[in-house]
Amino acid sequence: MVETIWLHRPSRDGGIDYVCFRAQQGAVEILEGSHLPPQMPLIKTRISLGSAQARDRRNHFEQCLGFRHGPPVF
Repeated sequence: MVETIWLHRPSRDGGIDYVCFRAQQGAVEILEGSHLPPQMPLIKTRISLGSAQARDRRNHFEQCLGFRHGPPVF
């Protein structure tokens, strides 16, 4: 089982938009934010969902919003 998945896409300001999925006890924490180096990453939203809902959300990010797997932002 993968415990953390990072998705990225280029943002309009030259940085990246990211989404991090972190497995927790019976749920998945989802962090959405942006990063424009050398600034610190900005977390815009943080939510917890069940694993089925998180899987649907991940598919939406990948298939509809153009996010791709990438290395950790932080």
